[in-house]
Amino acid sequence: MLWLDTPGRPEQGEPLAGDTTADLVVVGAGFTGLWAALQAAEDRPDLDVLLIEAGSVAGEASGRNGGFVSSSLTHGIQNGVERFGADLGAIGAAASANFDGLLGSVRRHGIDAGLRVDGALQVADRPWQLPALRDTADLLAAHGERVTWLDGPELRAQIDSPTYLGGLWQHTGEALVDPARLAWGLADACRRLGVRIAEGTRLTGLERHGAGVLVRTDRGSVRCGAVVLGTNAFHSPVRAVNRRVVPVFDHVLATEPLSPAQREAIGWWSGQGVSDSANQFHYYRMTDGGPDGGPRILWGGYDAVFHTGGRIRPEYYDNPATTRKLAEHFFATFPQLEGLAFTHRWGGVIDTSTRFSVGFGTALDGRVAWAVGYTGLGVGASRFGARVCLDLLYRPDSEVLGLSLVRKGLLPFPPEPLRSVGIQLTRRAIARADERDGRRGAWLRLLDSLGLGFDS
Repeated sequence: MLWLDTPGRPEQGEPLAGDTTADLVVVGAGFTGLWAALQAAEDRPDLDVLLIEAGSVAGEASGRNGGFVSSSLTHGIQNGVERFGADLGAIGAAASANFDGLLGSVRRHGIDAGLRVDGALQVADRPWQLPALRDTADLLAAHGERVTWLDGPELRAQIDSPTYLGGLWQHTGEALVDPARLAWGLADACRRLGVRIAEGTRLTGLERHGAGVLVRTDRGSVRCGAVVLGTNAFHSPVRAVNRRVVPVFDHVLATEPLSPAQREAIGWWSGQGVSDSANQFHYYRMTDGGPDGGPRILWGGYDAVFHTGGRIRPEYYDNPATTRKLAEHFFATFPQLEGLAFTHRWGGVIDTSTRFSVGFGTALDGRVAWAVGYTGLGVGASRFGARVCLDLLYRPDSEVLGLSLVRKGLLPFPPEPLRSVGIQLTRRAIARADERDGRRGAWLRLLDSLGLGFDS
C-alpha cells in the first residue's frame, strides 16, 4: 500500500479508556470525520470533541485513494447539470469555497501533504469519447472553470501516449495530494486544537440519552450532545445510511520509481492528474520522487468490484484478476514503459450512492448527522460533507442547508437480493456500453430515466 507504506506512518493511537463524556463525538478518522472534528474545534474552541476510529487514522478509504482533490461536489459537471439543474450555480459557488478552504487549511496548519495544484486532464482514447468530452469542456468553461482543449498532438506533448486522441485540461479546481499524509496532518491539527482521538475503538451502537446521545463502543460508552457519522461504506447503526450506499472495491497499482530515461519517454512535466473518458475509466498520476529514486506512476480504477450482498472482507482487498487487467491497460497506454515493474498493489472500499455524489441525513431527533456516498470523489468533497453535518447539528439557519444537493436525499438501493442482482446487471451493461462505442443499452437507459446509477 503505497501511501501507508512509509517510514513516516504514525503508530496507531490509544483506544478509548472506559466510559467518558463529550460535547461532540465524531465517528470515523477518515476525511469526513477529520474535517468534522477540525472544523468543529475551529468554530467553537470550547467544544469538547472526541473522535473515535475502529482502526487507525487513514487506514481505510482515506489512505487508499489516488489523492485526487476535485472541487466538484456533484461528481463532475455533467452529473451536476443532470441532477441539480438550476441550483448548480449555487452548488458550484459552495464547491469553489470548499476547495479554497481546503487549500487554505492545509497551508494554515502546515500540513505536509505533497499538495500540487496543477489541474487535471480528461483524455479520450476512443473516437466516440471526443464529442462528449468537448461538451464537458464547454460546460466547465460556462460555469467559470479555466479549461484548455488539447487536440491529439497537443495532448501527447503533455503526456506521450499513442492512445490519446484529444482531451481537456482543467486548470482550476483540481489538485493532488498524498492522501495519507493529508489525513495524518489533519489528525495532528485536531490534536493541537484539543480534539481527543481514540483509535482502535469500534462503534457498537447509538441511542437517545436524555437531551443527547449515548455512544456505545467496544472500549466503553460516551455520553454526548451530538454525533457526526463518517462511516463511508462500512455498516452504520443508522439503517437509513446502510440503504443508501453500497461498498465497491477499487484497485490500484503503483510502479517502481521511473528512471530519467523512462520519465523522458513519457514527459508529463506539468504533473496533472489524469482520467480517461470511458464508463469504466482509469485514473492515474505521477507521485513525488523520493529517496528511493524518481517518481512513480499510480494507476487505478476501471473495475468497480461489488461483492454479492455488499460484503467487506479482508481477502477482497487484493484482486489478482483486476491487478492483471490494470497492468495490461497500463502498458497499452504507455508501451514505451514495457518492462517497468509494479511494486505496490492494493484495494479500498468506496461508498457508492445512486446519484454518484454525497448525501446527508439526521437521526435520533436531529442529534446525529451523517454524510456518505461520495462515490470516489471524497478527498475534496468530504470537507464540505463535514461542514454540512456540523450545520445540521448546530446551525439550522445556514445557507448551505438550502442547497438542493443537501435538501434532496439519496435514493436508496433496493433490498437484497434485488440490490446485488441489479448492481451486477448494471456492471455488465456498463462494460457492454464501452464495447459498443458508448451506446447505452435498454437497462442503462432505464436507470438514466429513473435518475439512478452505479459507479466508482
